[in-house]
This record gives sequence, C-alpha cells and structure tokens, in this order.
Amino acid sequence: MTRMLLPFPLQRRLTEAMAPMLAARNGRLDWRHFPDGESLVTIEEDLDGIDVALVASLRNPDELALPLRFAAATAREFGARSVGLIAPYLAYMRQDKRFNPGEAVSAPLFARFLEESFDWLVTADPHLHRNPELSGLYRIPVRRVATAPLIADWLRDNLPNAILIGPDSESEQWVSDIAKRAGFPYQVLTKTRRGDRDVEVSLPSIDAAVSRTPVIVDDIVSSGRTSIETLGHLRRLGLPPAVCVVIHPVFAQNAYEQLLAAGPARVVSTDSIPHPSNAISLAGLLAQAGIEMFKDASPKERS
Repeated sequence: MTRMLLPFPLQRRLTEAMAPMLAARNGRLDWRHFPDGESLVTIEEDLDGIDVALVASLRNPDELALPLRFAAATAREFGARSVGLIAPYLAYMRQDKRFNPGEAVSAPLFARFLEESFDWLVTADPHLHRNPELSGLYRIPVRRVATAPLIADWLRDNLPNAILIGPDSESEQWVSDIAKRAGFPYQVLTKTRRGDRDVEVSLPSIDAAVSRTPVIVDDIVSSGRTSIETLGHLRRLGLPPAVCVVIHPVFAQNAYEQLLAAGPARVVSTDSIPHPSNAISLAGLLAQAGIEMFKDASPKERS
C-alpha cells in the first residue's frame, strides 16, 4: 500500500474503520508528555514515498497544535510523499472577524498554521459563519463532508414520527437539510444570548408538534445552555422529552451531565469527537473524501 493513516490516540477506532475503505495501512502514532508537560510524538518510520494522512479531531486545538506540527514534520523527515489531515472536527472557526478592538482574528491565523504543515484537509460540517465556503479560508485543497444524509438516515430508522427543532437561526441550515432528506417537518426557534451561559429561547408554535417526537438538532454543543433551555421550553409546552442530535459533541467541562439532567429522551451524536453519545459513524463519509484527496495528493513546495 502507498497510503498510510497516522491516528492520534482518540481517533484510533475511527481510523480502523476508515483504513479498509481508503486502501490504507494504519501506522503508529504515539503521543505522551514529559513531566514538565512537553509533548513527545513518535510515529512510523517507514514512510519513504508514502502518502500519509494524520487523523485528529481538534476538540482541544491548543493542546494538539504542536503535536500535529511535530507529527507532520517528522513524517516528511521520514520520506512521506505528501501529508494530509483528516480532522472530523475543525476548531477555530468562530473568530472570523474582529468583534472588539485589539482582538486576534484567529480563524485565518489557524488556517495559515495548518497550511504550513499539511498538503490537504478533510473535515465534517465546519461551523462556517461569514465564510460561505471552507475554501475561502484555506489555501490548501479542502473537502467538507456533510453529515445531513447520515443523520437523516438515522432519524428515519430510529424516530419515524419526528419533528426536527433547530435551537437558533444558525442551526437552520442543518435542520432544514436534514428534515428535507428525512421527510420530516421542522421548526427553528429564536434565541437571545445575554452571556456565555445565559440564553433565552423563544416559544415555538406547537401545532406541527402534536403527536410527534421532538428532535433538537444542533451542529455544535459546547456549554449546552441552548439545548437545555430548549428542552425546558418544550417540556413546558407539554411535549414529550426530546431527543438531542449533535453533530459535534464538544461538551465543555460538565456540559454533558447538565444536559442529561435536563431530561432529554436521549442524546445522540456523530463520532466526529469521541464521546459516550456517539451513535452515527462518519467513517464512510470521511474515507470517501480522503480517497479523492489521496488521488490528487501533491506535496507543496516548502522553503
């Protein structure tokens, strides 16, 4: 084989599923810390002429940034023909403009950082704001896979009488697409955010929700406050406990425990970030995009 996947520890299971689809070999990537906190990355040495892809979900990007760079540079040192990145969850997407004086605009800065190490990038449903396409932010070849078909399939198979509910206007792009594919009705709520943990969600119309299972769909759940508030509103309307479907289960600190305490019927997520709620695998989507990138892989000229 002339392709190799080098997974960071948390992505080993996902990589095992992707490797046969990519006709790729799984390689060794170990990551540990010295007592002072510095990272030591150890990878496969036999990479001469091999097209390599690191597999890393960027749930903790500050912690992963240097190990990513170390692994990519070492792969090139060992003769890799090209080095790509499969990042099921792509971080540093929100700060794509300067909202207040003196702030760093981190989205393009992080893009430049990754471009210095990788020849191509594959990710799933990045949280695009003012950049309509990922290619407008990244100057290396990129592929953005859409999770809507997988989520629609899961909903049809498991919740055939669902109504989809987007907790805010930003979620409408995902909710409407999934609802159309699954053949379900949907509603999108409005929210007022007073702070990072102070969110008020408007009451929806319940006419279309009668006798249906409410399903709250959101692309990223970090603090969980929006989903928790939405669960409360639906409960006060007399609707049955909602199922929460999450594309990227970030769940900062104790957000998952707080969400469960709010009484959802179930919390379901994709495996873009390893989590106990994972029920929808992205392996096939990511592998298909990886095939295209491997075929077109060409190493960049580096100074």
